[in-house]
Amino acid sequence: MTTQTSFELHEMLAADTVLIKELPLSNLMLMNNANHPWCILVPRVADVNDVYQLDWQDQQQLLNESSMLCEVMMQLFKGKKMNVAALGNMCPQLHVHHIVRFEGDIDWPHPVWGRSSCVSYSSEKITDIKAQLLSVIDTIID
Repeated sequence: MTTQTSFELHEMLAADTVLIKELPLSNLMLMNNANHPWCILVPRVADVNDVYQLDWQDQQQLLNESSMLCEVMMQLFKGKKMNVAALGNMCPQLHVHHIVRFEGDIDWPHPVWGRSSCVSYSSEKITDIKAQLLSVIDTIID
């Protein structure tokens, strides 16, 4: 795996997220937006904007981490649909969004970007979500 000591989290991601756990390749981040259960995977590889720029092993590891995260989030939050996307139009650093969607959520059935105002979590709720995620993830990967 190609995680690097020169990796730095982009300032936009740092401002909008909370670190949940360092996975083998990626930082698992919680998006600080209470409108949706929303996590982001950020591979710790410097100067990568798109998945195809990762070496083959890292691409496979990112897919494994993404699939695991999808299962965990749907198990915990019991949504209707899991949206997974790596856009990068605003923040160039490779990051993959994982958003649990529910029929009737504030943005349903539209994309979540630019439709509703962000509502930040309380620190207590962040602690609670982090504990929920780690309780399942740690049994899978540790």
